[in-house]
Amino acid sequence: MVTKYFLPLCFFAGLIFASQTCATQESEPDIHVIVNMVQLNVAVTDNKGRYVTNLHPGDFAITEDGIPQKMATFGEGNEPTRTVEKVSNTGDRPESERSLQSRQASAGDPNGLGSLLAGSNVFILFDTSNYMYRGFVFAQDAIADFVRSLENVDKVAFYSYSRDLSRSAALTVDRGQVLRGVRSTVAGDEAALYNCLLLTVKDAAQYTGRKVVVVFSNGPDNSSMVPPEDVAELAQSTGTAIYMISTQEAQLEPVSTAVFERMTAATGGKAYFAKNWRDEKRAFASIRDDLAHLYSLSYYPQPNPNRGWRAITVKLIGEGQKKYHIRTRNGYRPLPTRFSAGTTVPPGPPSAPSPK
Repeated sequence: MVTKYFLPLCFFAGLIFASQTCATQESEPDIHVIVNMVQLNVAVTDNKGRYVTNLHPGDFAITEDGIPQKMATFGEGNEPTRTVEKVSNTGDRPESERSLQSRQASAGDPNGLGSLLAGSNVFILFDTSNYMYRGFVFAQDAIADFVRSLENVDKVAFYSYSRDLSRSAALTVDRGQVLRGVRSTVAGDEAALYNCLLLTVKDAAQYTGRKVVVVFSNGPDNSSMVPPEDVAELAQSTGTAIYMISTQEAQLEPVSTAVFERMTAATGGKAYFAKNWRDEKRAFASIRDDLAHLYSLSYYPQPNPNRGWRAITVKLIGEGQKKYHIRTRNGYRPLPTRFSAGTTVPPGPPSAPSPK
């Protein structure tokens, strides 16, 4: 009698377990990697550090994990970008998506191809920690001059940091609003540079086109919970170049000096160490000059099974051009997007990981 009812009960229990397993699988979000257009800011200089201008799309060769890539757009300096080839040669993107992108670009949509380089989105991050008591006013003057000197097509945001981040002026073309933010800052509290820099990179990642963060730091980080390696990787993965201007105070600590140089180099930016206020102004002028001479290249990645770190290499093709030096970010990690089964992920900027 026991055996008679045991089998039906086992069968019924198996059905319940199977249905619960299916329900769990349906409710759990999947993780998909969404890779959109990869944008590169590329500086080309000769042996004397002078910028090489008037290069053409055919002068550049781009590879990702050794896979040759087809350039989609190209621009030089503050010129608007132009489409290099028909978007039908862009890997495995659906035709409907390619057509939509083309219509957005032709209609002047702010997220279309035409907006990839309408100037630069420049985020200035100013150290207002207790390291800044000396030379505070001189630093404000140097930043104000830098803001005024940027091209009219550039948008600027001004943030300051000590232990916390202060978004004094959101990204805008209004120079007066940015300058008021610069003049309203006061010094105090300890420095959490990497925490605040990570938040700044996250803000910059929400925009298309060239994204640049210019950091003025007067000392080492003594309060952050985020390691600088995480900041550098997020900046690389979102295509954000980091420039850092630091004073001799930070240079006295070899660890900070090495971190600043490594982080800026990995993102395609540069690090400057200023001895006095004159050097600070020269460093800002150098960054402005750099932005005016960068080449903007972009491509849609060819099929690549690698969901981890992808190495990017940019080279010049011509024999006479191999002597030139190229500076750009050296790779990126496709950022995962979580969504439940059966839902659609709307297009948009990739989400950044939360600080550890």
